[in-house]
Amino acid sequence: MQEVWMELLDRKRLARLMTIQNVSHRQLAQAAGWKAHSYVGRLVRGEVKTLQAAPALRIANFLGVGVDDLFLTRASSISSQDIQGKAKAA
Repeated sequence: MQEVWMELLDRKRLARLMTIQNVSHRQLAQAAGWKAHSYVGRLVRGEVKTLQAAPALRIANFLGVGVDDLFLTRASSISSQDIQGKAKAA
């Protein structure tokens, strides 16, 4: 099994695109499919760098740029033993 997520390449580029297009944190969060805008703020401030693939795709589409312009795709392999270990720990 493989887990996939996206990593923001440049928080300043995201902030610039938002400024140029007059997009608020709330608008971008709504476009990403999030109920709250706090995660967008954390991305722009550089407090977090990762997000799930679907919101990243929606953000890039909303801003009219390619996904690769804003995000780097990351993946990790999760073995069945890791999954079973996590299930037992929960």
